Amino acid sequence: MPRTTAPPLRRLPRLSAALLTGTLLLGGLAVAPAASGATAATTAVRVNQVGYLPDGPKRATVVTTATQALSWQLRNAAGTVVASGPTVPRGADAPSGQSVQVADFSSYRGTGTGYVLSVDGSGSVPFDIRADLYDALRSDAMAFFHHQRSGIAIDASLVGAAHARPAGHLGVSPNKGDVSVPCQATVCDYTQDVRGGWYDAGDHGKYVVNGGLSTWLVVNSFERAERAGKEAALGDSTLRVPERGNGVPDVLDEARWELDFLMRMQVPAGKPYAGMAFHKVHDAAWTGMPLRPDQDAQPRELHRPSTAATLNLAAAAAQCARVYRPYDSAYADRCLSAARRAWTAAQANPAMYAPSSDSTGGGAYEDARVTDEFYWAAAELYAATGESAYRDAVTSSSWHTSADAFSPYGFGWADTAALGRLVLATVPTGLPASDVARVRASVTAAADGYLSRMAAQGYAVPVPADGYFWGSNGEVANDAVVMAVAGELTGDARYRAGALETMDYLLGRNALGLSYVTGHGESAAQNQHHRFWAHQLDASLPHPPAGSLAGGPNSGLQDPIAAQRLAGCAPAACYIDHIDSYSTNEVAVNWNAPLAWLAAYAAERASDDGGSGGGEPPASACAVTYTVTNSWNTGFTANVTVENTGRTAVDGWQLTWAYPDGQRVTSAWNATVTQSGTAVGARNTDWNRTLAPGAKASFGVQGTHNGTNPAPASFSLNAGACS
Repeated sequence: MPRTTAPPLRRLPRLSAALLTGTLLLGGLAVAPAASGATAATTAVRVNQVGYLPDGPKRATVVTTATQALSWQLRNAAGTVVASGPTVPRGADAPSGQSVQVADFSSYRGTGTGYVLSVDGSGSVPFDIRADLYDALRSDAMAFFHHQRSGIAIDASLVGAAHARPAGHLGVSPNKGDVSVPCQATVCDYTQDVRGGWYDAGDHGKYVVNGGLSTWLVVNSFERAERAGKEAALGDSTLRVPERGNGVPDVLDEARWELDFLMRMQVPAGKPYAGMAFHKVHDAAWTGMPLRPDQDAQPRELHRPSTAATLNLAAAAAQCARVYRPYDSAYADRCLSAARRAWTAAQANPAMYAPSSDSTGGGAYEDARVTDEFYWAAAELYAATGESAYRDAVTSSSWHTSADAFSPYGFGWADTAALGRLVLATVPTGLPASDVARVRASVTAAADGYLSRMAAQGYAVPVPADGYFWGSNGEVANDAVVMAVAGELTGDARYRAGALETMDYLLGRNALGLSYVTGHGESAAQNQHHRFWAHQLDASLPHPPAGSLAGGPNSGLQDPIAAQRLAGCAPAACYIDHIDSYSTNEVAVNWNAPLAWLAAYAAERASDDGGSGGGEPPASACAVTYTVTNSWNTGFTANVTVENTGRTAVDGWQLTWAYPDGQRVTSAWNATVTQSGTAVGARNTDWNRTLAPGAKASFGVQGTHNGTNPAPASFSLNAGACS
C-alpha cells in the first residue's frame, strides 16, 4: 500500500450513543446503514442526485442480479418518457461487492428538473439536467474554507445564523492562543503569533503540510480558470467572504487567509532553524465533542519544524508570488521572500522529519520522504522567478523523469511530485520544449490510467479496488483534477467526461446511493465528524453547511463506530454517516480543496468557450511569427502574429512563451499581456477573440533587456505547441 493509504489514527472521540443497527437489503446488495438523519439507498438505480450537464456524460449504475440487459426509461417531471434504451450488464463489481449494470443516456440533451430514470420497475431519485447545475456547489464548496477560518468571527450575514460563531483561538478566555503560542518542550524558547488560517478538519489543529497543499489547490483553481478565460466566476464579489468588494478575486482573498498563517509559521530570523516552518499548531491534548472553537480551553503548542512543512510553505508562497502580483505586488514580494527563505532553510535541513509518534492532540502528518516536496517547491520557484538555480533543482530531481510522479492513488499531502508536474505542464517556463512535452505527456498518461480504471468498474471510479482508505473521496477528486488538466492540455473531451463522472460518484452514483457532499443530493451526508457542526450530539448546534465533503469509504475501519457497524463491508461500502466515525466521515481542507476546484471546473459553460465541452479552449494548431521591430540599449518593441493553422475556429485564445534572457514586458497593445518571471502570457481582446481557420491576430509588446535580446524559442496557443 502506498504511504498515503494508511494515515495514522487522528482522533480519540467521545462516542455517541446514537448507534444504528441492521442492514438494508436492496437489489441483492447488503448495504451498511446510514446514521440518523441521512437515508441509506432506497433504489437500485444510482444516479448523480444533483443531476447532469446537458452536454456531459449521463450514466447511472443499476444494482441487479439480472444477467441480461434491461430496459431503461428516462421520464421528465410530467412523467413523459423522453429517452429509452438497454442497459449494459457489467456483472460483479469488486470494490462494491455488487452485481451491476450501466444505463447510458448521454445522447439526451434536453434540460429540465425532476427527471427520473427507471430500470426494471425501480426508479432513481429525481435529478436535474441543466447548464447551471454546479453553480451552487461552486459557491458552497469554496465557502467551506470561510467556515473553517480561525481567528475571525464567522458572521451570520455571510453564513446564516445557524453557522455563525465567535472568533476562535485569539487568546480570549478560555482560549490560550494563537496570538502567542509556545513551543513544545525543548523545541524553542519563545512564542510565536500563528493566528488565522483554516482549521484543518473536525478538530482545531492547523497543519502546514495539509495547509500548503490545500492552499495550492484553491489558488490553482483560479489559475486554471484564468487560463481558460473564465476567472470572472471566481472574481471579486462572487463568493461569501468578508473581503468581497476589495478589487481582488474572492478565491484569492480566501486563500490569503491561509497563506498569512503559513508565513506566520516560519521560524523568525535570528532563531535556530530560521526560515524553516513549524510543522503544526494544535491543542496539547485531544478535546471532546462537541466544542466550539472559542470555547477550547486547551493550551496550544507549536511542534518542531519539519522539512516537509517548510517546502509546502515554499511551494504555496512561490505560487502566491506569481498569481497575486497583478492584484497586490507588495504581497507577492512578501510571498516570494518567504518562499526563498524557506527553500534555503530546507536545503540546509533536508531531513528534519515529523515523527509518527507526535499524535497527541492532533494528527502526526509524518513524512520521511521529502524529495517530492523539493521537486514541487523547485517547480513553483522556477515558475515564479525563472532563475537557473531553481531550474537546476527541477531538472536534477529524480521526480522530473520518474514514472511514479502520478501514482495509482493520485497525489496527496505526503505525495506531491504530481503537483510539480502540473505546474510545469501548465505554466510557461524556460524548460526546453522536449522537457515540457514529456511532462505534459506524463499528465495525460496518468489521466489515461484513471480513465481505464473507470471503464473497468461499475461505478466509474478512478481509484483502484484497494484505494478505499482514509480520505478516499479526496483521492477521487484529486484524480479528477489530473483528468481535467489533461483535457486542458489536449482538448480531448474524454478527459472532461472522466472528471465529470467522478462528480457523479461523489454525488450519489456509488455503492451506497448516497451523496457525500452535504446539502447536495436527495440523500446526502449530514453528520460529518466536526466539533461545531455537531447537531447529532447537541440539537442546539448546526449540521454541517452545504458543500462539505465527507472523507468517504475507508476499508481500514479506523474508528470504533466503523469497526463495530461496518465489519465485513466491501471496500467501497465502508462508510457510515455518523459524527463519531472520524475515519470515514470527517471533513478536511485537503478534501474540500479538490472538490472546490472540480466544482468550479464543472460549472463553466460550454456555450461560453466555443463548444469545447467545458472550460478550456482546446489546444490548437498554430504558427507564430515574432519580430523585433526596434531595439535600443535597454529596450525593445516586438510584433507577434499568431495564425490558426487548424481546421476549426479558435474562440478565445492565450499565447504563452518564455523569454530566454531576462527580458521584461512593460506595455502591450491589441492583447492583454502578463508576465511572471520569464513566463509571458498574451490573451485576446474582445475584438480579436475568434480566429477562424487560416486567420491571424497580431499584437505588440514593448519591454526591457539587459544587453542581449534573443527571441523566444517556442510558443503555445491554449497550451498546445505552435510551429
